[in-house]
Amino acid sequence: MEYRLLGRSGLKVPVLSLGTATFCGRDSGSAWGRVDVDDAKRMVDICLEEGVTMFDSADIYGGGAAEKILGEAIKGRRDRLLISTKLTFRLGSGPNDVGSSRYHITRGVETALGKLGTDHIDLLQLHGFDALTPVEETLETLDTLIRAGKIGYIGVSNFSGWHLMKSLSVSEKYGFARYVAHQAYYSLIGRDYEWELMPLGLDQGVGAVVWSPLGWGRLTGKIRRGAPLPAVSRRNSKPDNDIGPKVADEYLFAVVDALDEVAKETGKSIPQIALNWVLQRPTVSTVIIGARNEAQLRDNLGAVGWNLTPAQIAKLDGASAANRAYPYWHQSQFAERNPPPV
Repeated sequence: MEYRLLGRSGLKVPVLSLGTATFCGRDSGSAWGRVDVDDAKRMVDICLEEGVTMFDSADIYGGGAAEKILGEAIKGRRDRLLISTKLTFRLGSGPNDVGSSRYHITRGVETALGKLGTDHIDLLQLHGFDALTPVEETLETLDTLIRAGKIGYIGVSNFSGWHLMKSLSVSEKYGFARYVAHQAYYSLIGRDYEWELMPLGLDQGVGAVVWSPLGWGRLTGKIRRGAPLPAVSRRNSKPDNDIGPKVADEYLFAVVDALDEVAKETGKSIPQIALNWVLQRPTVSTVIIGARNEAQLRDNLGAVGWNLTPAQIAKLDGASAANRAYPYWHQSQFAERNPPPV
């Protein structure tokens, strides 16, 4: 397993991390997955055997069950792995059960520590931007928790460029700990991250922790032109479709066609190729893989240990290219002064 530095920090993380959104329990009825404690233990076993030592969770995953299931699965081997988790979104009916206030962060961290069965979280990320809480309050709270030894490093998720840059400037102004990670959506069919967040990450030393690298379940190889949806898929769930990224069918099928070509050339699966493409992009520190079962996990683990050729990357780049929003389409015409990220 390859390890990379997490942004401009000294923490080395595996290039693949296991996400726990599927850790919902057998009786959950979740469209994401129904991994219980026994399944989770087996997945952790496999990951550690393969050098995947970081596990990503969130307080809302599995309706609050994921952190607890992960905690049970890692008992007795906490010192062998890194835990990443997130908070910000609503978890409770109270007026303060949401956001990035001192109140919500401190209570959220204590709750997560209890569920995970640990005394520290290696990477805590804000799940989204909270425009109602002063950035200074949020960062001072996180800095205090780091000094108390309850958090190792901090990051964000789903921030816009100005959200992240404002936060980094506040850290610099007051000497607070700075964000070293941005957990962002990035895939062959979702390349908006490249427009502003990737150049920002390069400039400011913020590593990408990529979520949904298979395009919200669309790049599994099971969704194809003229074929019915697979029986088990998030695509069959309207709520999951509604909250996910929108992708035009013809654009998706064009990318899948290119993936098919590369799959024949390499002998690799479509998910492995899609993951390997993301792994070769600038700023990427780690890519979060998810799995409903052991077979999916093992297939995803096959995305490392080899690289696509420049020609294969160019083929995938061409198939997945999309029109950029302003001012990015304008800036891209002046590569002499605005070179693409490398």
